[in-house]
Amino acid sequence: MSSCLFCEIVKGNLNADLIYEDDRIVAFKDINPQAPFHALVIPKDHIPTLNELDVEHAELIGRMLIVAKDLAVDAGYGQRGYRTIFNCNSEAGQAVYHIHLHVLAGRILGWPPG
Repeated sequence: MSSCLFCEIVKGNLNADLIYEDDRIVAFKDINPQAPFHALVIPKDHIPTLNELDVEHAELIGRMLIVAKDLAVDAGYGQRGYRTIFNCNSEAGQAVYHIHLHVLAGRILGWPPG
């Protein structure tokens, strides 16, 4: 496997503006924000896409969503609103093949996205 950008962040080999970390998850500010608040929540384990998820990952994905909610609420967007997004593969916009949950807030987010 070639080097994974997010794995390098998890290992501490690349700098990121970390805003959360526990034993299984890291969250950091997106370097190309699409909203005033744009964070990425990632597992420390390398999982390339949502297609690799199985029932054994249910707790991890649930934890990622709780972290995303906590980050949005702590940033003051709990009542105003925020969006969480997983992209899977290239046509959905996945650019880094390590699952990551986008958390966006701070502007009107139209529907449909994209």
